[in-house]
Amino acid sequence: MNPLRIEPLGDAALYAEFSRTLDLRINEALQAVAAALRERAPPWLRDVVPSLGGLALHFDPEHAALPEAPLRAATDLLLDCLKATARARTAGREVEVPVCYDAQFGLDLDAVAAQTGLDAAQVVRLHAATEHRVLMVGFAPGQPYIGGLDPRLAVPRRATPRTRVPAGSIAIANAQSVVYPFEIAGGWSVLGRTPLRVFDPQREPPSLLLPGDRVRFAPISRQRFEALR
Repeated sequence: MNPLRIEPLGDAALYAEFSRTLDLRINEALQAVAAALRERAPPWLRDVVPSLGGLALHFDPEHAALPEAPLRAATDLLLDCLKATARARTAGREVEVPVCYDAQFGLDLDAVAAQTGLDAAQVVRLHAATEHRVLMVGFAPGQPYIGGLDPRLAVPRRATPRTRVPAGSIAIANAQSVVYPFEIAGGWSVLGRTPLRVFDPQREPPSLLLPGDRVRFAPISRQRFEALR
Protein backbone atom coordinates (compact mmCIF):
# COMPACT_ATOMS: atom_id res chain seq x y z
CA MET A 1 0.00 0.00 0.00
CA ASN A 2 1.23 3.50 -0.82
CA PRO A 3 1.98 5.95 2.01
CA LEU A 4 -1.28 7.35 3.37
CA ARG A 5 -1.85 11.00 2.45
CA ILE A 6 -4.31 13.07 4.48
CA GLU A 7 -5.31 16.50 3.22
CA PRO A 8 -7.99 19.01 4.28
CA LEU A 9 -10.95 19.63 1.99
CA GLY A 10 -11.85 23.11 3.18
CA ASP A 11 -12.67 23.51 6.87
CA ALA A 12 -15.35 20.81 7.14
CA ALA A 13 -13.81 17.72 5.53
CA LEU A 14 -10.59 15.84 4.91
CA TYR A 15 -9.52 13.34 2.29
CA ALA A 16 -7.38 10.29 2.99
CA GLU A 17 -5.65 8.97 -0.12
CA PHE A 18 -4.67 5.31 0.09
CA SER A 19 -3.64 4.89 -3.55
CA ARG A 20 -3.62 6.78 -6.85
CA THR A 21 -4.04 3.61 -8.88
CA LEU A 22 -6.90 1.13 -8.95
CA ASP A 23 -6.10 -1.72 -6.58
CA LEU A 24 -8.96 -3.97 -5.47
CA ARG A 25 -7.18 -5.00 -2.26
CA ILE A 26 -6.59 -1.39 -1.25
CA ASN A 27 -10.18 -0.51 -2.05
CA GLU A 28 -11.34 -3.41 0.11
CA ALA A 29 -9.16 -2.16 2.97
CA LEU A 30 -10.49 1.39 2.78
CA GLN A 31 -14.07 0.04 2.73
CA ALA A 32 -13.30 -1.62 6.07
CA VAL A 33 -12.03 1.70 7.43
CA ALA A 34 -15.18 3.45 6.18
CA ALA A 35 -17.36 0.84 7.92
CA ALA A 36 -15.44 1.32 11.17
CA LEU A 37 -15.86 5.10 10.95
CA ARG A 38 -19.61 4.75 10.46
CA GLU A 39 -19.79 2.34 13.40
CA ARG A 40 -18.00 4.77 15.71
CA ALA A 41 -20.18 7.62 14.44
CA PRO A 42 -19.22 10.50 16.75
CA PRO A 43 -21.98 13.15 16.74
CA TRP A 44 -19.84 15.60 14.77
CA LEU A 45 -19.20 13.19 11.88
CA ARG A 46 -21.63 13.95 9.03
CA ASP A 47 -20.62 11.48 6.34
CA VAL A 48 -17.96 9.06 5.12
CA VAL A 49 -17.59 8.82 1.34
CA PRO A 50 -15.29 6.15 -0.16
CA SER A 51 -13.74 6.59 -3.60
CA LEU A 52 -11.64 4.22 -5.73
CA GLY A 53 -8.43 4.91 -3.80
CA GLY A 54 -9.40 6.96 -0.77
CA LEU A 55 -12.18 8.28 1.39
CA ALA A 56 -13.53 11.64 2.54
CA LEU A 57 -14.66 12.46 6.06
CA HIS A 58 -17.22 15.25 6.32
CA PHE A 59 -17.74 16.79 9.75
CA ASP A 60 -19.48 19.68 11.48
CA PRO A 61 -16.66 22.03 12.52
CA GLU A 62 -18.97 23.89 14.90
CA HIS A 63 -20.38 20.88 16.73
CA ALA A 64 -20.09 21.26 20.50
CA ALA A 65 -18.66 17.75 20.90
CA LEU A 66 -15.81 18.41 18.46
CA PRO A 67 -12.45 19.51 19.94
CA GLU A 68 -11.01 22.93 19.12
CA ALA A 69 -8.82 21.43 16.36
CA PRO A 70 -11.44 19.64 14.20
CA LEU A 71 -9.06 18.53 11.45
CA ARG A 72 -6.76 16.97 14.03
CA ALA A 73 -9.70 15.23 15.73
CA ALA A 74 -10.95 13.85 12.41
CA THR A 75 -7.43 12.70 11.49
CA ASP A 76 -6.99 10.96 14.85
CA LEU A 77 -10.33 9.18 14.42
CA LEU A 78 -9.32 8.04 10.95
CA LEU A 79 -5.96 6.71 12.12
CA ASP A 80 -7.59 4.87 15.04
CA CYS A 81 -10.00 3.15 12.67
CA LEU A 82 -7.16 2.35 10.27
CA LYS A 83 -5.25 0.56 13.03
CA ALA A 84 -8.36 -1.26 14.22
CA THR A 85 -9.08 -2.62 10.74
CA ALA A 86 -5.53 -3.47 9.70
CA ARG A 87 -6.54 -7.03 8.79
CA ALA A 88 -10.30 -6.62 8.59
CA ARG A 89 -12.30 -6.78 5.40
CA THR A 90 -15.96 -5.98 4.78
CA ALA A 91 -18.11 -8.91 3.70
CA GLY A 92 -20.51 -6.75 1.68
CA ARG A 93 -23.97 -7.73 0.55
CA GLU A 94 -24.53 -10.22 -2.26
CA VAL A 95 -26.61 -8.59 -4.99
CA GLU A 96 -27.79 -10.18 -8.21
CA VAL A 97 -28.43 -7.74 -11.04
CA PRO A 98 -30.51 -9.12 -13.93
CA VAL A 99 -29.23 -7.97 -17.32
CA CYS A 100 -30.69 -8.31 -20.79
CA TYR A 101 -27.82 -8.48 -23.28
CA ASP A 102 -30.05 -8.40 -26.37
CA ALA A 103 -28.82 -6.34 -29.32
CA GLN A 104 -31.33 -3.57 -28.64
CA PHE A 105 -29.78 -3.01 -25.20
CA GLY A 106 -26.18 -4.09 -25.84
CA LEU A 107 -25.31 -1.08 -27.95
CA ASP A 108 -21.59 -1.89 -28.02
CA LEU A 109 -21.66 -5.65 -27.56
CA ASP A 110 -20.48 -6.40 -31.10
CA ALA A 111 -17.82 -3.67 -30.93
CA VAL A 112 -16.44 -5.09 -27.67
CA ALA A 113 -16.41 -8.56 -29.21
CA ALA A 114 -14.41 -7.23 -32.16
CA GLN A 115 -11.96 -5.39 -29.89
CA THR A 116 -11.34 -8.42 -27.69
CA GLY A 117 -11.28 -11.10 -30.38
CA LEU A 118 -14.28 -12.84 -28.82
CA ASP A 119 -17.79 -13.37 -30.08
CA ALA A 120 -20.79 -11.66 -28.47
CA ALA A 121 -21.87 -14.79 -26.59
CA GLN A 122 -18.40 -15.15 -25.06
CA VAL A 123 -18.43 -11.51 -23.95
CA VAL A 124 -21.75 -12.07 -22.16
CA ARG A 125 -20.53 -15.29 -20.52
CA LEU A 126 -17.35 -13.66 -19.23
CA HIS A 127 -19.17 -10.61 -17.90
CA ALA A 128 -21.75 -12.74 -16.10
CA ALA A 129 -19.35 -15.41 -14.80
CA THR A 130 -17.35 -13.12 -12.52
CA GLU A 131 -18.16 -11.96 -9.01
CA HIS A 132 -17.78 -8.19 -9.14
CA ARG A 133 -17.40 -5.72 -6.26
CA VAL A 134 -18.70 -2.16 -5.92
CA LEU A 135 -15.69 0.13 -5.45
CA MET A 136 -17.50 3.45 -5.10
CA VAL A 137 -20.67 5.34 -5.97
CA GLY A 138 -20.31 8.65 -7.77
CA PHE A 139 -20.37 10.83 -10.89
CA ALA A 140 -24.18 10.65 -10.84
CA PRO A 141 -26.43 9.84 -7.85
CA GLY A 142 -26.40 6.10 -7.26
CA GLN A 143 -23.99 5.28 -10.10
CA PRO A 144 -21.78 2.38 -8.98
CA TYR A 145 -18.24 1.81 -10.20
CA ILE A 146 -17.73 -1.95 -10.08
CA GLY A 147 -14.39 -3.77 -10.09
CA GLY A 148 -13.56 -7.37 -10.91
CA LEU A 149 -14.05 -7.29 -14.68
CA ASP A 150 -12.50 -10.27 -16.45
CA PRO A 151 -9.17 -9.06 -17.95
CA ARG A 152 -10.20 -10.48 -21.32
CA LEU A 153 -12.89 -7.79 -21.47
CA ALA A 154 -10.51 -4.90 -20.87
CA VAL A 155 -11.40 -2.16 -23.37
CA PRO A 156 -10.80 1.61 -23.23
CA ARG A 157 -13.49 4.25 -23.18
CA ARG A 158 -15.27 4.94 -26.45
CA ALA A 159 -13.51 7.43 -28.71
CA THR A 160 -16.75 9.41 -28.94
CA PRO A 161 -18.98 9.50 -25.83
CA ARG A 162 -22.74 9.31 -26.21
CA THR A 163 -24.74 12.34 -25.16
CA ARG A 164 -27.48 10.03 -23.89
CA VAL A 165 -27.09 6.56 -22.39
CA PRO A 166 -30.40 4.92 -21.36
CA ALA A 167 -31.14 4.37 -17.67
CA GLY A 168 -30.11 0.94 -16.42
CA SER A 169 -27.43 0.44 -19.06
CA ILE A 170 -24.52 -1.79 -18.03
CA ALA A 171 -21.24 -0.57 -19.52
CA ILE A 172 -17.54 -1.40 -19.25
CA ALA A 173 -14.20 0.42 -19.53
CA ASN A 174 -10.93 0.69 -17.61
CA ALA A 175 -11.29 -2.79 -16.04
CA GLN A 176 -14.62 -1.81 -14.46
CA SER A 177 -18.36 -1.92 -15.03
CA VAL A 178 -20.89 0.82 -14.34
CA VAL A 179 -24.67 0.89 -14.18
CA TYR A 180 -26.18 4.15 -15.38
CA PRO A 181 -28.87 5.21 -12.86
CA PHE A 182 -30.81 7.35 -15.34
CA GLU A 183 -30.37 8.73 -18.85
CA ILE A 184 -27.10 10.68 -18.90
CA ALA A 185 -24.06 11.17 -21.10
CA GLY A 186 -21.42 8.44 -21.00
CA GLY A 187 -18.35 7.17 -22.81
CA TRP A 188 -18.23 3.53 -21.72
CA SER A 189 -19.12 0.52 -23.91
CA VAL A 190 -22.69 -0.64 -23.26
CA LEU A 191 -23.19 -4.41 -23.02
CA GLY A 192 -26.79 -4.64 -21.80
CA ARG A 193 -29.47 -3.18 -19.58
CA THR A 194 -31.06 -4.01 -16.23
CA PRO A 195 -34.76 -3.48 -15.53
CA LEU A 196 -33.97 -2.60 -11.91
CA ARG A 197 -34.16 0.98 -10.70
CA VAL A 198 -30.59 1.77 -9.69
CA PHE A 199 -31.37 5.00 -7.83
CA ASP A 200 -34.63 5.89 -6.09
CA PRO A 201 -34.68 8.90 -3.72
CA GLN A 202 -37.82 7.49 -2.06
CA ARG A 203 -36.02 4.25 -1.15
CA GLU A 204 -33.77 3.67 1.86
CA PRO A 205 -31.00 3.52 0.96
CA PRO A 206 -31.65 5.33 -2.34
CA SER A 207 -28.83 3.48 -4.14
CA LEU A 208 -29.44 -0.11 -5.20
CA LEU A 209 -25.70 -0.86 -4.99
CA LEU A 210 -23.39 0.33 -2.22
CA PRO A 211 -19.59 0.33 -1.83
CA GLY A 212 -18.38 -3.12 -0.80
CA ASP A 213 -21.35 -5.00 -2.29
CA ARG A 214 -20.57 -8.18 -4.21
CA VAL A 215 -22.37 -8.23 -7.53
CA ARG A 216 -23.25 -10.89 -10.05
CA PHE A 217 -24.81 -10.01 -13.38
CA ALA A 218 -27.49 -12.56 -14.35
CA PRO A 219 -28.42 -12.78 -18.05
CA ILE A 220 -32.18 -12.62 -18.70
CA SER A 221 -34.39 -12.74 -21.78
CA ARG A 222 -36.20 -9.76 -23.27
CA GLN A 223 -39.47 -11.25 -22.03
CA ARG A 224 -38.14 -11.46 -18.47
CA PHE A 225 -36.78 -7.92 -18.76
CA GLU A 226 -40.24 -6.58 -19.62
CA ALA A 227 -41.81 -8.55 -16.75
CA LEU A 228 -39.38 -7.05 -14.21
CA ARG A 229 -39.75 -3.42 -15.32
